[in-house]
Amino acid sequence: MSRVAIIGSCITRDLWPIRGDGNEGLLYISRTSLPSLLSPAVSGFEAFGHAPPALTPSQQRAVAADLGKTALNALVAHRPTHIIFDFIDERFDLLSISGALGTHSWELEVSGYLDLPAFAGRRAIRRTGAACGGLWAAAAGELAALIAATPLSEARILLHQARWAERHLDAEGREQAFPDDLEIFEGRPASLTEHNRLLADYETLFLSLLPNAVRVAAPDRRLADARHQWGLSPFHYVDDYYQEIRAQLAAAGVSFPRETARPALPSAPAA
Repeated sequence: MSRVAIIGSCITRDLWPIRGDGNEGLLYISRTSLPSLLSPAVSGFEAFGHAPPALTPSQQRAVAADLGKTALNALVAHRPTHIIFDFIDERFDLLSISGALGTHSWELEVSGYLDLPAFAGRRAIRRTGAACGGLWAAAAGELAALIAATPLSEARILLHQARWAERHLDAEGREQAFPDDLEIFEGRPASLTEHNRLLADYETLFLSLLPNAVRVAAPDRRLADARHQWGLSPFHYVDDYYQEIRAQLAAAGVSFPRETARPALPSAPAA
């Protein structure tokens, strides 16, 4: 059986059962960015002992791992046979916090951590700006060196090449176009075109540093679905997309539990 680590988002995580047996060999690192992943820990940060009211325990763990920088140690200790990267979570702005970096996800925004003294004087780094691009390029180089210098070099690297879908099915199953002007979360505007261009640039750089990475992609099935279990989003796709990506990962040696079906989508309401 493969031991899989995902550094990415729910578009890859959802290929495994959310609950039940079969996830023992899976490590999921989310709500982070390569610059934050490679950064020193936020000075003075201490994780809450329980999840804040707005977050689930898994969301709380993701935020705490991003700020406390525990993910890389967990990754090496996991000794994965396969590491799957997807860059959909590379949509959030970064925060510069007293010499460290953090990922300004929705989960961090509502967690209550930003009200703590450790985050006083923080500075935003816009995701689509040149400064963030430079930080990302440097972190990608550090990551490639880390993989080469640790037992992670034994893992097969896979890149799940995802994009923000340009079209979606509405609740009645009718195909519609997304507007270009969207939101990362409330109050954080974003351009679909600009973020897809950014994802392509990230992937090009990543593959130049890790040229043996296996690419998995289903560009002809990138159609979002309002009936997705997590709701409508440009990266919550129709079921056919996940089935194709799962087949490509399996061909690359990733083993899945026997019961891998994602929860059935609800029937479309009557017209």
